[in-house]
Amino acid sequence: MTEMSRTALAPRPNVYRQPDANDAKTGEITKQLPLFERLRSNTLFRRGSILVLLAAAWQGYAMVLQNDLLLPSFWASLTALYDAFVHGPLLWRMLYSIQVLLTGYVIGAVLAGVLVSLAVSTQWGSDLLATLTAMLNPLPAIALLPLALLWFGLGMSSMVFVIVHSVLWAVALNAQTGFQSVSETLRMAGHNFGLRNMRYIFGILVPAAFPSILNGLKIGWAFAWRTLIAAELVFGATSRSGGIGWFIFENRNSLETANVFAGLLTVIVIGLLVDGLIFRAIERRTVRRWGMQR
Repeated sequence: MTEMSRTALAPRPNVYRQPDANDAKTGEITKQLPLFERLRSNTLFRRGSILVLLAAAWQGYAMVLQNDLLLPSFWASLTALYDAFVHGPLLWRMLYSIQVLLTGYVIGAVLAGVLVSLAVSTQWGSDLLATLTAMLNPLPAIALLPLALLWFGLGMSSMVFVIVHSVLWAVALNAQTGFQSVSETLRMAGHNFGLRNMRYIFGILVPAAFPSILNGLKIGWAFAWRTLIAAELVFGATSRSGGIGWFIFENRNSLETANVFAGLLTVIVIGLLVDGLIFRAIERRTVRRWGMQR
């Protein structure tokens, strides 16, 4: 043993300090950001500003063009939207469209989940999904309208069929890509913790692939709206019934351009509400909380 280790070290004296009333004035722990910085960091404000700028550009160009038949002003379109909701049939057409869309969307998402489950669990299921996707995904949903008319006749069933086709492959492809992108480290960690079967799937695979699954659901929602409006333009023109698509078609034939834009604005507003209130809420509570997205 060295001389230093044998020598006992002198104890350090304890220092007691009484808090001073002036300590609170030494500095601010938190400082409120300026109003501009707070607004710039607010997502709702940023996106609302973009919408306001687009509406102002629309209004300005319509005032320069001065042709309501080609492009009514933004204010005229809003007025037509209000009249169509309050005094016209747009509210009931919108509810009918949403009913058809949700029916096809749910069926398509469930079928996609079944196919992806088979593809993840078995090689035969993976080959089946790859073959069906290569065959049917390039087919536009609108191209299946003649078959839908022959098989299901006029009405909701035909529109649901083409919506299912448009949703199914978008959701299935994104979900399969998400499962295939799960790292081997996560897979081995799940096996090391003893996770098997459904606990392994919902404890490891689904959370890791959820960003791709959610992205597929968002794309499927957009595809469903496109297909619905196109299908209603055809079915509405044939059976003189339908939703927003028939409302647009009917007013286009009557040269009521403001009402046509009112129908389009209805689809846009529904899309903004669903994206902001549903999909983004799911993102905040899942992938962003898990640290998988910024």
